[in-house]
Amino acid sequence: MSEILQYDFMRHALMVGLLVSIACGVVGTYVVVKRIAFISGAISHTAYGGVGLGYLLGIPPMVGATIFTVAAALAMGEVSYRIKQREDTIIGMMWAVGMALGVIFIKLSPGYTGDLMSYLFGSILAVPLSDLYLILILDVIIVLVVDLYRDQFTLVAFDEEFAQVVGLKTRFFNQLLLVLIALTVVVMIRAVGIILVIALLTIPPATAAQFTRSMTGMMALSTLLSAAFTTGGLLVSYMFDLPSGATIIILSALGFIAASLLENWRTKSIVSRSTRHSSPSL
Repeated sequence: MSEILQYDFMRHALMVGLLVSIACGVVGTYVVVKRIAFISGAISHTAYGGVGLGYLLGIPPMVGATIFTVAAALAMGEVSYRIKQREDTIIGMMWAVGMALGVIFIKLSPGYTGDLMSYLFGSILAVPLSDLYLILILDVIIVLVVDLYRDQFTLVAFDEEFAQVVGLKTRFFNQLLLVLIALTVVVMIRAVGIILVIALLTIPPATAAQFTRSMTGMMALSTLLSAAFTTGGLLVSYMFDLPSGATIIILSALGFIAASLLENWRTKSIVSRSTRHSSPSL
């Protein structure tokens, strides 16, 4: 471990992994509880349009991705609010259009467009210091907003109809949550890439949900699991020369499977003990 930390790129990668874990643990919890993984996946794929726009306008691709992805998230929120009948169809179309715009913008961009595969599949080992600062800023924004509106987000996530009855502006908080998802997507692009973002956004919270029932506990455990998966995946990818983003996702999936098997065994053990204790003695 000490040998790996000698390199600047490894230290940057580990810091990115920890920052990604915070955003993933906090926002991913709401994504899993509210069951909006499909919309989150659509938002993540439209980020490619922002990357292409960044190259076209001559601005940092991550800045372009932030602006474009937030705009796409707000647009999807409006679609969800106004068009209930064909919501999935329209959002699926926006998913594809975002990717297509990215391809066109990059084609029209003058000069060298860099390693585009790193945005699709992640390149945590090649994160520049400027992107690290941007990820840190986005992380701070995410944590501050969630801390400010924690109760409102929780109520909307668990029972939106009741939230409307008590007078909560559910449309506003749904839109704000989608913006937070967009920012989280941008945070995670460098770690696992646009294609794999949705997996890291959902697997750690889904794993944490098997061991805790409170939102705060789920966020905390999800953050710790995300940190373990990203750090472990990073080390494994470094040792065996594997793609970092894909390795992180595979490790996360294995963790989820192990947790599911453990929870299933624990549940069966509890049921078995209860059955024995309740059985009448002969």
